[in-house]
Amino acid sequence: MAGVEFWDVGLGAVALMLVAEGLLPFLSPQSWRRIFERALQLSDGQLRFLGLLSVLGGAAMLAAYWF
Repeated sequence: MAGVEFWDVGLGAVALMLVAEGLLPFLSPQSWRRIFERALQLSDGQLRFLGLLSVLGGAAMLAAYWF
């Protein structure tokens, strides 16, 4: 990826994340509200585990793309 700046890729990634994050509340606000209410009931350990799974999944996808 010669010639591609870090900020080009970084800003593109943030923009894509914002689009993905906004789809559910835009398309189905009631579903998003129910999911958010359930997330509020999770313990800290459960939230950390979901965060870890998200980080590992994202890292695996990046590794598959880059290597």
